[in-house]
Amino acid sequence: MTIASLVAFAGLCLVLSLTPGPDTFLVLRIALNRPGAGIAAAAGSAVAALAWAALVGVGLAAILEQSAEVFRWLKIAGGLYLLYLGISSFLKTRKAAKGSLEPGNEGESVQYSIMAGLGAGALSTLLNPKVGLFYLAIVPQFIPQGGDIMAASMVLGSVEAVIGFLYLAAVAFIAYKAMAWLQRPKVSTVVERVSSGIITALGAGVIASGATS
Repeated sequence: MTIASLVAFAGLCLVLSLTPGPDTFLVLRIALNRPGAGIAAAAGSAVAALAWAALVGVGLAAILEQSAEVFRWLKIAGGLYLLYLGISSFLKTRKAAKGSLEPGNEGESVQYSIMAGLGAGALSTLLNPKVGLFYLAIVPQFIPQGGDIMAASMVLGSVEAVIGFLYLAAVAFIAYKAMAWLQRPKVSTVVERVSSGIITALGAGVIASGATS
């Protein structure tokens, strides 16, 4: 595998990372409450990306491409998870907003642990079949003929995971820097509800797409 191939692959990964997706909105929403948890969600997404690369390396992702039924149910599972994240986040926001109106709770907001952020990021990526299909369709083109498929897949997967993590971590950091403005009760509530609504809409769209495919 040449340096030119790695640079080309890294450029492709960067372009795809800059396109907002479920992971971006998830990290942003979590980081609004706790920046460390948002970065943990970015790390979870990166680890899950490596898992998808490993699946491609051992040939399991090929089954996903060849089986329309497996792909359909995996899409629906991912959509249900996103739907759950969106709805549960919206309900938590409403609960926190009501609690802030009670005496002594003015500064209280929804909190996420580091492990919860890590798990949410990992599950979001693991249940996103588009990640697997990306590796299945793109990674083989960068594997040298006659080379070690597993090793090449993991190298390329590591490149994508690092780029994805850096982008999502930057999203979490920017949210942290803007925290003083975003933590205003009205602004925070609007932003969290909008991001939760986007996640819910994405989940519903994935379910609809999977049900009709």
